[in-house]
Amino acid sequence: MTGLFDPIVINGLELKNRIVMAPMATNMATPEGRVTERHIRHYTARAEGGVGLIILEHTYVAIEGKLARNQTGLYDDNLVPDLKQLVDAIHQAGAKVIIQLTHAGARTTRETTGSKPVGPSAVKLPDGIETPKALTISEIKSIVSAFTKSTRRAIEAGCDGVELHGAHGFLLNQFISPYTNHRKDEYGGSLENRVRFATETIQGVKDILENKPLFYRFGADDMIEGGLTPEEGRKVVPLLEQAGVSVLNISGGLGVGDSFGFTGQGFFVPLAEGIKSVVTIPVIGVGNITEPEFADKIIREKRVDLIAIGRKLLSDPDFPLKAAKKLGLDSKS
Repeated sequence: MTGLFDPIVINGLELKNRIVMAPMATNMATPEGRVTERHIRHYTARAEGGVGLIILEHTYVAIEGKLARNQTGLYDDNLVPDLKQLVDAIHQAGAKVIIQLTHAGARTTRETTGSKPVGPSAVKLPDGIETPKALTISEIKSIVSAFTKSTRRAIEAGCDGVELHGAHGFLLNQFISPYTNHRKDEYGGSLENRVRFATETIQGVKDILENKPLFYRFGADDMIEGGLTPEEGRKVVPLLEQAGVSVLNISGGLGVGDSFGFTGQGFFVPLAEGIKSVVTIPVIGVGNITEPEFADKIIREKRVDLIAIGRKLLSDPDFPLKAAKKLGLDSKS
């Protein structure tokens, strides 16, 4: 029976175990979005601690999609060498690594980017600051291109794949959500139309990745009236799989802080189970997972295929090694 410390192969990429370091903003980058030595120390400590895969923090693909002053960026070729140093260090420390690519859309501010925020429609997020400008079709195509160019840079830097951030009110989430997408053209209205920006982005990125894995952080429940429901979320994911997604990383909340008060073990795991029931690709469970026995159990019971850990790895980089010892298993490190 498959457990937490059994390997898994995804599109030819073998992970030594099923523990994933969740993408978490560190705000360690330069104002230009450049990776720093602090990143290298931060991530290599977790790689040495035994994680199978590290998903690097949210990284903006275009200046207008930047969320925070010291967020990592991959919008320009000159950012590749520093990222490569980080990726090489993580590989040397024993973990695989992918990078999460993002566009903040309506979640950002004019103060951060120098321009008015954009979104599928002129609808402010529930926790937003500014009302965005509705994107034109040509602008949508340009953002798809930005994702593909950033993917090329990620591969040049040695990343084993990429993850698209389609949760927490970022732009991909904004298009899929009926709360923020009020468009009347081919990018709005029906579920298929609202998913179109995501599927076009997936297809463009997949062309660059070829057989490398493409992860998608999916907000399966907007957790707000008028937003995407879990029932509708289960209709979205087969379309994402069909477009080329290799792994679904399940989260929720159209607002960044919607889940901050949740404290139970694996609070998004039930949501992930619902998604797993309608797709054939691996699904990641997440949400305050701190107990090795719980993590191992939900994988053995086939509720999820991998688990992502965030806060526990911040407080204890060696959690995977300690978890293996507690379970009486080989960490495969």
